[in-house]
Amino acid sequence: MKIMLDATPLLLHSAGVKSVLYHWIEALREAGASHSFHLYPPISEVGELRHDASVARRPETLRGIFMTLANQRLGIQFPERAARGMDLFHATNQIRRPPAALALTATLHDLTVWRMPHLHTSGNIAADKRYADHILRQASGLIAVSEHTRRDAIELLGLHPDRITTIHNGVAEAYFEPGEAVVRAKPYILHLGTIEPRKNIDTLLDAWLQLPRDLRDTHELVIAGPAGWASAPTIARLKTHPPGVTWLGYVPESALPGLIRGALALVYPSLYEGFGLPLAQAMACGTAAVTSNVSALPEVAGDAALLVEPQSASAIRNAMTRLIEDAELRRRLGEQGRTRAALHFRWPINARKSIAFFEKVAA
Repeated sequence: MKIMLDATPLLLHSAGVKSVLYHWIEALREAGASHSFHLYPPISEVGELRHDASVARRPETLRGIFMTLANQRLGIQFPERAARGMDLFHATNQIRRPPAALALTATLHDLTVWRMPHLHTSGNIAADKRYADHILRQASGLIAVSEHTRRDAIELLGLHPDRITTIHNGVAEAYFEPGEAVVRAKPYILHLGTIEPRKNIDTLLDAWLQLPRDLRDTHELVIAGPAGWASAPTIARLKTHPPGVTWLGYVPESALPGLIRGALALVYPSLYEGFGLPLAQAMACGTAAVTSNVSALPEVAGDAALLVEPQSASAIRNAMTRLIEDAELRRRLGEQGRTRAALHFRWPINARKSIAFFEKVAA
């Protein structure tokens, strides 16, 4: 079977979705010996994963962005032309006019635009709704990255349950492998993610400042991630250098495993996640975690994290205090997280399930 995968996000500045797509394509090509996987727009050589730049050469990046904009704004059927001779086309939310002559599939990452529209720009809301109309409601089959996302799609979009298959995201092997851990002057709690309202960083800062002073004096809160939309108030607060808080800004993908390994714990109190890749990465590293008791995060965490009400600064503070003071709890959660991630969140597992999904849709 010949399968064309929309790789447009690899050409753009992006975070979680780009990382997932990059490793998914790699895993599919390694696992699918009896199938061939082709990229749209054409990319002759996929380079190193970077979130702040394209993974393709500049001429291919410019051509791909032109093809994408022409498809989105003018309806030009570049996907249809590229997919001639293919059996299936897997779209992302960058496609507006998919090929009409072959099976269509897509991935559901989250329904946050419908659940929490106030946490998104009007442009993002409009784009996701067009994606739902042009792709999700037309597709022969859909992959949901969590069971929570699947249930949201059934409830909010009215999609038939039989059309949606849950396949959890994977975590890159670098997070599972032994490696050097970052060492800082003080033991640190880590938050990883783009600075935007949905990540709930202001409540995390409030929780940190509620910690007993002796814990704040001997520990550090490290926040790693680039500025996102509507981030100006949070960035301004970070730039005032709250006591014990360090904002690293964008951290390259290659540096993340060591940064996570070196942390006492990851604290990820997001208001909504369709999966929660930083949480799964921390679990793969064997790093204890605190995360929210909402959306897909409890599904990903299982018994390997402390779950908190994300809008309660005191609940986050109490969980951080427990992990700072209890080394045995950190060890136990780290081991449970690593075991759970190895069983459920490896890319070869995802690739086998994805190929079975493609075969079912094509049949």
